[in-house]
Amino acid sequence: MTAAFGALALAPELEHFSIDTAVGPLTAFRVRPQGPRRGVALLVPGFTGSKEDFRLLLPLIAAHGWEVVSYSQRGQADSAAPAGIGSYRLDDFAADAVTVAHAIGEGDPVHLVGHSLGGLVARAALLRSVSQQDAPALFTDLTMLCSGPGGRAGAHEGDAELVAEHGTLAIWALDHPAGSPLTADDEFVRDRLIASSVDNILGGIRILQSTPDSTAAVRATRVPTLVAHGDTDDAWPIPAQKLMAEQLGAEYRVIPQAGHLPNLDNPGFTAAMLDEFWASTR
Repeated sequence: MTAAFGALALAPELEHFSIDTAVGPLTAFRVRPQGPRRGVALLVPGFTGSKEDFRLLLPLIAAHGWEVVSYSQRGQADSAAPAGIGSYRLDDFAADAVTVAHAIGEGDPVHLVGHSLGGLVARAALLRSVSQQDAPALFTDLTMLCSGPGGRAGAHEGDAELVAEHGTLAIWALDHPAGSPLTADDEFVRDRLIASSVDNILGGIRILQSTPDSTAAVRATRVPTLVAHGDTDDAWPIPAQKLMAEQLGAEYRVIPQAGHLPNLDNPGFTAAMLDEFWASTR
């Protein structure tokens, strides 16, 4: 067991632990179902995120009978943070996701979900896993949650300049002028950015700007895929997500009453959606 990061109120079902990787321990949450386990799922957080982004969703997924894990990627919050932007390439994040999936799956395939930037990481992890000849299938399926097919030139360009000059907290300060009232969530996001690595943020921006579209390669794996987003998602263009689903031959769902974080905005619908999709791919 590891200590909780930050001061958020967390459900008692959340088990804190860490997973050893090539760069050190990555911190994680796990929730186990009370009854028979139907399978294992792995949730990958996005840009400036962490495992805590799924804190409301995990217990609801477990209530459907799934064992579910989320983790903080390298350089996020209290996970290991190697020095240098060269340690934060898409391949590095994907290698971590594969390592985590092997650890939690214990020989069984894993349902894989990537949120936003985590969706690009999940795609790369899937492609990395199928490139290993004669290896058993690592991932049962792939869910792209509020994510896209590849990078977009110029994305977060202003954020990159701010972080490089003033540190990670500069992003948070844009929406929180000095003296403004703060909720518990605001304070957590602030503290998470303070703890996160500048190199992680800058490496993530590079990925969001320059990652090639891998839609054809993902489709060629024939792994069942779900593309889903909030009905008011304002981070990835919704038409691009819908087109990506068509090109992947994927199932496509719109999550009501949710923006770019349906895992926090409407976790009940999101959990039921994932349960339905995973049940169809077993």
